[in-house]
Amino acid sequence: MDSLRIKTKRFIRRRLSIKKKIVGAGGRMRLCINRSNKNFFAQIVDDSKGVAVVALSTTSKSFPKMKNAGNINAAKELGKLIAKIALEKGIKEVVFDRNGFLYHGKIKAFADSARENGLVF
Repeated sequence: MDSLRIKTKRFIRRRLSIKKKIVGAGGRMRLCINRSNKNFFAQIVDDSKGVAVVALSTTSKSFPKMKNAGNINAAKELGKLIAKIALEKGIKEVVFDRNGFLYHGKIKAFADSARENGLVF
């Protein structure tokens, strides 16, 4: 039980230290991600207005149906789609907010896919 509390505290501390550095960074929008075991969520947020400009997840209708929407392949596909939508809306540069998750596995696959498809961060 104590190890769960320690892990949660560590995760929250990591999340808050990242947010403190990123929010409002250089007037660029923030690409914020979240993940669960079954799904993956991403949104581009304009911190000056407090509005999500682009939001997409593996549960969205525009996302192709996959057997497992929480794996690395789904993260790559989501990165490709969000980069395409952001470029259509004229967003080229963003700040990557990994939201406390370690830059590994699904998070890294998502970021690499978004970079390959035109987003700069």
